[in-house]
Amino acid sequence: MSAERRDLQSLWPREDDVVPIAQATRSAAFAANSDRPEAHAGVGPRPARLTAADFTPERMLRPTAQAPGGGWRRTLYSLSGGVVAIPPSAAELHRRELIGRVKTPITGCRKVAFISRKGGVGKTTTCLLVGHTFASLRGDRVVALDGNPDAGTLGHRLRRETTETVATLLRDRRAIGRYADARAYTSQASTRLEVIAGDERSEIADALGSADVDRAVALLERHFNLLCLDTAAGVLGSAAQGVLEVADQAVIVSAASLDAARAASATLDWLEDHGHHEIASSAVAVLNGIRVDSRGVDVERIQEHFAARCRACIRIPWDPHLEIGAEVALEQLRSDTRQALLELAAEIANGFTEPKQRRS
Repeated sequence: MSAERRDLQSLWPREDDVVPIAQATRSAAFAANSDRPEAHAGVGPRPARLTAADFTPERMLRPTAQAPGGGWRRTLYSLSGGVVAIPPSAAELHRRELIGRVKTPITGCRKVAFISRKGGVGKTTTCLLVGHTFASLRGDRVVALDGNPDAGTLGHRLRRETTETVATLLRDRRAIGRYADARAYTSQASTRLEVIAGDERSEIADALGSADVDRAVALLERHFNLLCLDTAAGVLGSAAQGVLEVADQAVIVSAASLDAARAASATLDWLEDHGHHEIASSAVAVLNGIRVDSRGVDVERIQEHFAARCRACIRIPWDPHLEIGAEVALEQLRSDTRQALLELAAEIANGFTEPKQRRS
């Protein structure tokens, strides 16, 4: 071997020298990083504790585009098989925000009373449609109770599954221990809303008083998360008084006419003067049956009046589907009516996080 070759070999590290050099490099790197907490995890700071609860859809599934709610965006999304997803419009984003509010979690059971001082303003229909809206979007149990002792019509606005009424519910209340038992007294719509009808027999209906309403609500709140309570027109009857005593929130329903609006405002006056100030100030007012060509009455000023006295005031447009007086279905309503009901439900849901008021 030539002297030149021996000199080149002397420059190249021997095989037995490679391992000690690599080990020394790793040891130095470990010593330099041993004080860093993420060095022990290998992929970042060590979590406090890993459990099976970490496997949630939000963490472990890749995000997917949400289908648009409607319009040409929905059509394009469907035709492309979801490949082409146009960003949602401002209206769609607003709708999603409203749905998020409607889904506000409820601790225990929330009772919402629907009140009107004047008959024929759409109180029962509003109670039913709000119940449909909540039930179709929430995952818990929603029930509407007919607390009108004067031949209430709530049970006639959906297909009846049973002949049981609030009167028979009260009669058998000691035998109702589970939700399955209570379900035998309700009729359920396609939206999952359950309804307990009133009794049309006058000798029974007239006997429905404050104590009966209290007992019915005490039974139902053990099995349902949201109670929509329909009442008779006025606030002076015994049953209406019972509803007000157990209600956590109220919806004041009025037509967009001068006399109806005056009566609704007088209802707020009465609530404030009779120990229900919190119910009045947190109430949501509803102006029903607004027509595009409304003349004579300044609807804007009426709305401003109630918005200043209540949590909010929502206008529900006139809808031909609601004039029939028979079964009502959300899908049969016009889109602007459904949107108004969604806004109303969202305003009611804003009160779900407020503490319940207990009145003496």
